[in-house]
Amino acid sequence: MFFIYLKKIFSRNTFYILLLLIQILICLISVIVAVRYFPLTHSVLMVIDIVVVFVIINRRDNPSYKTAWIIFIWIFSLFGGITYLLVRFTSYIQRKIYIRTAHHPLRLHNESDCGLNELFPEYSGLSHYIERCGEFPVYSESSCEYFSSGELQFEAMLKALKAAENFIFMDFYIISKGKMFERISEILVEKASEGVDIRILYDGIGTGFAYSDTIFRSLSSVGIKCRAFNCFTPFLSSSQNNRDHRKIVVIDGKTAFNGGTNIADEYINLTERFGYWKDSAVMIRGKAVKNYTAMFLQLWNTTGGDSAPISENEYDISEKSSGFIQPFSFSPLDREPIGKQVYLELIYSAKRYIHITTPYLLPDDELISALRAAALKNVDVRIITPGKADKKYVQYIARGCYCSLLSAGVRIYEYTPGFIHSKNISVDDKAALVGTINLDYRSMYLQFESAAIMYGCECIKSIEADFAETVSLSKEIDGSCCKERSLREKAAGFILNMFSPLL
Repeated sequence: MFFIYLKKIFSRNTFYILLLLIQILICLISVIVAVRYFPLTHSVLMVIDIVVVFVIINRRDNPSYKTAWIIFIWIFSLFGGITYLLVRFTSYIQRKIYIRTAHHPLRLHNESDCGLNELFPEYSGLSHYIERCGEFPVYSESSCEYFSSGELQFEAMLKALKAAENFIFMDFYIISKGKMFERISEILVEKASEGVDIRILYDGIGTGFAYSDTIFRSLSSVGIKCRAFNCFTPFLSSSQNNRDHRKIVVIDGKTAFNGGTNIADEYINLTERFGYWKDSAVMIRGKAVKNYTAMFLQLWNTTGGDSAPISENEYDISEKSSGFIQPFSFSPLDREPIGKQVYLELIYSAKRYIHITTPYLLPDDELISALRAAALKNVDVRIITPGKADKKYVQYIARGCYCSLLSAGVRIYEYTPGFIHSKNISVDDKAALVGTINLDYRSMYLQFESAAIMYGCECIKSIEADFAETVSLSKEIDGSCCKERSLREKAAGFILNMFSPLL
């Protein structure tokens, strides 16, 4: 045990963190010394702060984000403005690099004539918005199967992987050692020996920071291509915040999986971290899978990975469908907050009910106002959050939001068996979204996310049935929860909420 701790202390990750802390300390000392020995420096920094505040106010950023930065600059007046400029500059550079390298060889055809406008006119504007801003069209001739747990998705995914003939593309935020990874690896090695093109993309911090890339060496040795996205580097940069939070599996251009489940044993309850781990996912088949293939290749190409062409003929696949499916992704480098706007449009369209499951209930003012307005119009708005939080500070902030939502008639539940990681929203039995998008600032603005919207699909009934069962296992929160919070919890939630867009 002693040697394990010693290994962690002297690991590469510890060294990187130490380098970051040294850089921050050098910056602080430099500013303090400059102000002390060069009085003019203080005036210059104050002018920079004032100019930066005016710039922030006039930008088209989220109001909560702007407020958090203004408070930060006010508290840390000597280097707050400089910090903001550094963040904006690194974001600008990253966006330029992403635009130059992000491309895919597929042509995503406009499917606007597939019948959505006629059958579900209330969602035609939303579908058009996603296609115009995210360049991901909506499809008919596609099917969807919903999985109410990571275990169910895992078994279906193993079966689909075994049937692969041409290629397997996998993109995950977290890939860690364990039985889940071992079972998947066995199939991948077997398929690689059959000549199947296998590519694995993983986040450089979600996976790479917690685990050594040695877990991929055995896969690379048999020809499986493994790439890390946005690796952790020991240099101050806002790009460290922009994580690949997606969970996508694409098989032969015919089948795709997307949802909250990463490749780690807790996601299928082989190990326990916060009680029972409740997750969800969808399996898409048919023409809509093409969007997922494009998503993968787009991000894969930013890593300098092999961009071998994919045959267009592999996507002329039709499935019997009861509705329409629109898989999409978005990134912090987009001009539009696509994920947030999708949630807002679904909330505004509701006439009867809005049912949401989310592990992190940290909505900004716009989302809170939309949920409150829906509830005040007698729409049945219900939200399920975890009973056991994986991050205590997140629960402090979330419970601070409860009071505003409850007072408008929103019903909130905490999942008592453990941690709910599902990221779903369903509306009026007509539309539902399943994917990786949390109701927090990180998902809406800082991370690469993916999801699928189902319009009029049969699987919406399964999503609703799962929601009803989950509600039965959850504790409903009432107004007394707001009053019974301790002074420490209230103070922590109040302070953390101000800076939540920067966390």
